[in-house]
Amino acid sequence: MSEETPAAEPVPVPAVPEKTLYLGKWSTRFWAWLIDFILVILFLNIVRGIFAPFWVIPFYIDVQKWDPFEFGFQTFFFFAYWTVMEGFRGQSIGKMVMNLRVVNRDGTKIKYTTAAIESFGKAFLLPLDCLIGWLGMPGTKLRVFNRISNTIVIKTDYREPAGILYVKEKE
Repeated sequence: MSEETPAAEPVPVPAVPEKTLYLGKWSTRFWAWLIDFILVILFLNIVRGIFAPFWVIPFYIDVQKWDPFEFGFQTFFFFAYWTVMEGFRGQSIGKMVMNLRVVNRDGTKIKYTTAAIESFGKAFLLPLDCLIGWLGMPGTKLRVFNRISNTIVIKTDYREPAGILYVKEKE
């Protein structure tokens, strides 16, 4: 009588991801947005001061004196700022400070058209954009226009380049 050992069944091995992307927290994204908002408002106030003799631009947050043209101009400036900055390097100044970056869902660099779609919701419809994202897509950390543009906001690390060691002396 010969004993036959049953053939071992192959064990499925989970696929190891090529890269890991850490999604940015809502709080970190808020602080990055606030930094951008303050910097753009400061810039627009400087421009307003320069053009004051020729063109009266009311303060962006002066609700009582909102003129649709000026409000639209300033909002469009926010849109242009985010589109150019995030299309160029995936980061606005606020995102640079908070170590965040906007990328495609696979982690690749976004293009200007993608940045424009993603920035539209942030510049023109931010409260609605965020609320629908939070309530309609809980746990995804996506705004509606992130979903439409197929982008995500990730955490970045400021690391030393490969093969280089920085020596920090005590002061």
